[in-house]
Amino acid sequence: MRVLRAEGPRVFIVRSLTKASTKIARHETVMLVANEDAAELDWTQSPHWRVSPTVVEEGPVDIAWIMSPPGLESGGHQNLFRFIDIAEKAGHRCSIYLYTTSAAAVSIPDIRAMLKSAGAYPEVAARITMYDREQGVDASTQALVATGWETAYPTYLDKSDARRFYFVQDYEASFYPLGTESLLAGNTYKFGFHGITAGGWLAHKLATEYGMTTDHFDFAVDKTHYSVTNVGRRTEVFFYARPVTPRRAFEFGLLALTEFARLKPEVRINLAGWDVSNWNIPFEYTNLSSLDISELNAVYNRCAAGLVMSLSNMSLLPLELLSSGVTPVVNDGPNNRMVSDNPFIEYVPASPLAIARKMAEVFDHPDAVARSIAMSESVAQVNWSDSGVQFLAAFEGAMRG
Repeated sequence: MRVLRAEGPRVFIVRSLTKASTKIARHETVMLVANEDAAELDWTQSPHWRVSPTVVEEGPVDIAWIMSPPGLESGGHQNLFRFIDIAEKAGHRCSIYLYTTSAAAVSIPDIRAMLKSAGAYPEVAARITMYDREQGVDASTQALVATGWETAYPTYLDKSDARRFYFVQDYEASFYPLGTESLLAGNTYKFGFHGITAGGWLAHKLATEYGMTTDHFDFAVDKTHYSVTNVGRRTEVFFYARPVTPRRAFEFGLLALTEFARLKPEVRINLAGWDVSNWNIPFEYTNLSSLDISELNAVYNRCAAGLVMSLSNMSLLPLELLSSGVTPVVNDGPNNRMVSDNPFIEYVPASPLAIARKMAEVFDHPDAVARSIAMSESVAQVNWSDSGVQFLAAFEGAMRG
């Protein structure tokens, strides 16, 4: 139940189905997308909403966002709400529709209470309701936004003539082994939505490989949460440990840290992102589990280096680490470099030994204190307000026709 509360039904369903497949003799075809939605949608035929796309030449737009129910620790939802907040502050009217195939009851009051209490979520005015397939979104809706691959199906099928958008934060087809769900997720990039992506890598990938119309906003960092408070020598390191999220390459990170621990046995290794107490880890470490956003900066300011593995779209963590004066050590690849070219990010080939050596090199850097300050200053002008301007330019540009 911890996963359900923290990550939301979307993640809970995926993990529950994985476990159930080994325990239940008679299998049910339950996925994040409803079977009837997946079966009905024929993206090879032109949909009704593409015939005469809605145009709003000026003034506010009524935007409906379809998403899975948010969880307390769901970074994707936190970022999504950030941009709903940006849209509302620009004068647009937003509503949120929750879509799920989970049998678990979804309590809107509980979600509202969670959003209000969580420091990582901004307060939004948007009405929150469950998505009803027969009723669809409100008749006044002018823009309909899919926010995850499964929500692209009701977004496409909805009877509204609203202009369609796709808020894409990762390449979700890669979240699954080759099979039905990876195929269904990949198909959503062919639906004809206007994609607005997190970072340039996704925009480039979806445009070149799927022919999707895309714009992107740049990653940023909230300096109210992340800043340099320690101007002394740092004596620890950090690993973004997410064994339940395969694209964060938890096991690969452990291979690198095992070698780092051999090279630097005196250095404390902090693991945060998930409770790893049930994992056999072959070196001494501190298990910080899942931290509230208000607790992260204090941890980061003790650390000289932070290992962040990203096998699909880059995490937000590297820029947040930089703002706190930590050198991010990240596996090299266009999925990361095309998101940020900050010179203080150490991009390293995906070799455990090479990553360990780089972390040791960073830890021993003679100008570590000065570099921490310079790192933080390098992202001082990287603000979510600028990302919001990019988002609004893309969204309003499309809506104005």
